Formats: sequence, structure tokens, C-alpha cells
Amino acid sequence: MRNLKKIGFATALTLSLLASSVSASAATHTVQSGDTFWNLGMKYGVSVLQLKEVNNRTSDLIYPGEELEIPNSVTNEEKELLARLVHAESKGEPYEGKVAVATVVLNRVDSSEFPDSIKEVIYEKTPGGSYAFSPVGNGQINEPADEESKRAVDEAITFRGQGKGSLFFFNPDKSSNSYMMSREVTTVIGNHRFAK
Repeated sequence: MRNLKKIGFATALTLSLLASSVSASAATHTVQSGDTFWNLGMKYGVSVLQLKEVNNRTSDLIYPGEELEIPNSVTNEEKELLARLVHAESKGEPYEGKVAVATVVLNRVDSSEFPDSIKEVIYEKTPGGSYAFSPVGNGQINEPADEESKRAVDEAITFRGQGKGSLFFFNPDKSSNSYMMSREVTTVIGNHRFAK
């Protein structure tokens, strides 16, 4: 009987700890005057669309004092890796192009045609055996990202799911890949063509 009480106590304690750890991981935010879905997305590293979906919202209106649930965000490690890729791929490109490069990676993560994580997308190999992103193959992915690339990643995450669906980008002056040239161009920014 004594052992049953110990097991019951241990079970109750375990369930209590699990419940508190689950509730601790669900972040909430009390809306302050001046808050918007956009600046909350930038602050917490989540997309505006995710914020609205989790909070059952269809409009942009939020009110001071209300509690909003904050969905899981992109990890700091993923942000850093993505910023290093953006930095390596977009040197000399306009800020808008840096955001677009990060958006391509996020679009791939969200697409059923590509791997399901930022790291897997960045380190994916092509059927020919080379890396999908040249900075991975030539080592430039290991260079630290500048602040502009980090900011571009934050903006791309916040904007996630609202673009033109670009899954590729290339510089037509440096690429003669017929597959890339055959893709539907969604936009041109700086030296890069973005396509789907």
C-alpha cells in the first residue's frame, strides 16, 4: 500500500511538473499602446499571419490590455544561420533583396517540395551533388552576418507567407542554368531574379 502511495505521489508530481513546463513554454504578450501585429512579429520572431491565426484574428486591430498568444518562433540559431546565408548571397544587393533572399528560404521550408527546416533547406544538395546555395559549398556560409542581414531575416520572418511565393533566386549575369532560366520570374531586385 505504501508503494502505491509513493507511485501515486510521484505520478501526480510528474504530471504537475509537465503541466507547468507546458504552460511556461506558451508565451503571451499583453498588448501595449502602439503595439501592432507587425512590431510584435519583429519582436518575437514570428510571422504576422501566424500571430493572427493563433489568436483567431482576421483584422489588424489589437487593443491595449488584451493578451495575445505568441506562437513558436524561429530559433536564434536558425536566424543566425539564415542571416549568414543572406549576407553571403546578397553582398552588394539592396536591403529589399536581402529580405527577398531570406524569404526564398522560408518559402522553401513552407513548401512540400523542399525540406521542413531552415537548416535542412540551406544545406540541401541538388541532384547533381552540389549544394543548392553556393556559399555552403565555398565556405562563405561560415562568415559572420552583418546587422543589415540580421534585420532582413527578422523582416522576412515577420512577412512570412505574404509574398509572391518565390522559391528560387539567381543572377542572370552569373548563371546559365536552363532550369533557373525557365522558372516564372516573380520579381527582380538588384542583380537577382526571383522565381517560382
